Amino acid sequence: MEISASAEAMLGLLGLSGGEWVLLMVILVILFGANRIPPFARGLGLGITEFLRESRRSGQEIGESLGAGLGKPVADALTHSNQTCEFQDPPALRLRQIRKQMKNQLILWIAQGFGAGRIPFAPGTFGSLLGLVWFVVLLLPGNFWVYLGGMVTGIFLSVPLCGAAEKILNQPDPGSVVLDEIIAVPICFGAWVGAFLFKNGGMPPPEYFFSRDTWLLTLVVCTAFRLFDITKPWPVRQSQKLPGGWGVTLDDVLAALYVNAVVALALLVSAGR
Repeated sequence: MEISASAEAMLGLLGLSGGEWVLLMVILVILFGANRIPPFARGLGLGITEFLRESRRSGQEIGESLGAGLGKPVADALTHSNQTCEFQDPPALRLRQIRKQMKNQLILWIAQGFGAGRIPFAPGTFGSLLGLVWFVVLLLPGNFWVYLGGMVTGIFLSVPLCGAAEKILNQPDPGSVVLDEIIAVPICFGAWVGAFLFKNGGMPPPEYFFSRDTWLLTLVVCTAFRLFDITKPWPVRQSQKLPGGWGVTLDDVLAALYVNAVVALALLVSAGR
């Protein structure tokens, strides 16, 4: 299959050649199944569409509230705290409700993997797919500190966002919340990246993990992450009892650390041969 020069240039924006993107697609098909890729795209599109629709609706309600006469007091109320007379302003109250609604929609959109978590089956697996994209993005600068900082930042962003999503959905560790899977995938490759850095004196390029020699190992790493995330060996399952978004996030981080232990052991065995 030939790829045009313009298509090759577009694919090269992420540091991958056309052939390496084909290998990446093979990995995705093996990992997720060919029949599941279209639902992933539909779920992602559904999440974006719903967020935009809610944003437009909230904007219209803001306009209606302003048109209704923002700032016109219609009733007096006696507060419980200071027993003073204050004005109640229904349009202003409505504006606060709309802002809260828009904020909640944004939180859910991000926490649900920009719509990927809305897929009705295996949302965590599809979140891992986006995690591969995040992994590639962190590798693009070719800087270890950017890679490390991105992983740490991902954790500390995931904790409050996933915790807030729990409260909005009123569910502990909702299945549709996949941001924790997304930020954990780059952590899965930490030992492999570190070994490459130690051996070669520089960060591996993104295409290294999708070459003909390594794509199968990349598939194994992703599969191992899903295995540890689903089976939840000690202390992965126990970490879910932590309060707020910590429980949602750390179980995936610990599963990723299990993957690192397996990869590090495999690298040591390979080096000893």
